[in-house]
Amino acid sequence: YSEIDILSQIRVFNDVVSPCSGIGLVLCERLLSQDLEGLQLCLACRSMRRAQAARSALLASHPAAQVALLQVDTSSISSVIAAAREVKLRYNRLDYLYLNAGIMPNPQFDVKAFFKGLFSSRIVSMFATGEGILTQKDGVTPDGLQDVFATNLFGHFLLIRELEPVLCHAGRTSRLIWTSSSNAHRSAFDLDDVQHRRGARPYSSSKYASDLLSLALNTRYNKQGLFSSVTCPGFVMTNLTYGILPSFPAVLWTLLMPVFWLIRMFTNTFTLTPYNGAEALLWLFKQKPESLDPQAKYHSFTSGLGNNYTLPRKMDIDVETSDALFEKLLRLERDVREKLKERAEESQYPCRT
Repeated sequence: YSEIDILSQIRVFNDVVSPCSGIGLVLCERLLSQDLEGLQLCLACRSMRRAQAARSALLASHPAAQVALLQVDTSSISSVIAAAREVKLRYNRLDYLYLNAGIMPNPQFDVKAFFKGLFSSRIVSMFATGEGILTQKDGVTPDGLQDVFATNLFGHFLLIRELEPVLCHAGRTSRLIWTSSSNAHRSAFDLDDVQHRRGARPYSSSKYASDLLSLALNTRYNKQGLFSSVTCPGFVMTNLTYGILPSFPAVLWTLLMPVFWLIRMFTNTFTLTPYNGAEALLWLFKQKPESLDPQAKYHSFTSGLGNNYTLPRKMDIDVETSDALFEKLLRLERDVREKLKERAEESQYPCRT
């Protein structure tokens, strides 16, 4: 689970990665290094202990930085609503909201397929997408939602809805920037099963759904000054990556790294480090949202010589499906709000026998 969320009066980010390492922390470092006047960051994290560690790490290199903290768990409806309420009390506007929460629980790794792919023409695609070697066993949250769906998608959707008053203002623009994945496949997504209750690829489904949702958000909110974009960090060695293969000894990763660096001489998707993976996130920060393609995913690339750059690639999405997903999420939002209200009433007026 990404442990960094960033929200702020001037710049806002909702990012999820390891608090003391990973793309989220690197993005904060790179933003603070831009010497942007008035920049404020708010790290919205599930674990406040880790949030404090992240804040300390940032202040160690940027003592004058304005870095606030906020507790939120995107898998919990009540936590998201409470966090949004706190944000609206603290800030009157948000300029940027980075949406990068992501879990891949209980990954089932096909070792045989992995080593077979390692010595085949599929090696680049295998590492870049995980296709053919990864499935997951999902869980259910206390709210009755699928865990991956709630954490990776619905919690962010609800957060955006709750933060509309500080995101949508006439005469200025605000930005939503999603971290998607090359593992976002249409084949994993079913509009009749948006939570992926019946499948074995909830991570891929949730990331494809975030691509669709970004398009739908642009359709509905651009006229209110809110723009949404999607990024892909490439193949990055983060805690999430290492967690996919929990049974692999650390020495194996050490042995594989030279192979990864060699592969990067032939493909630009092997960004490998969080610094490189954050390239598209930083690049989008500097762009005018009106100039961006709402149906493109902006990829972080690293050349064989180590040069970082960002390029757009068309996503395999369509307006009709994105609109249908948005309507399903709206109906689910109404349902979960009603259940939350009922629980509150029950706790306030418990039944007596």
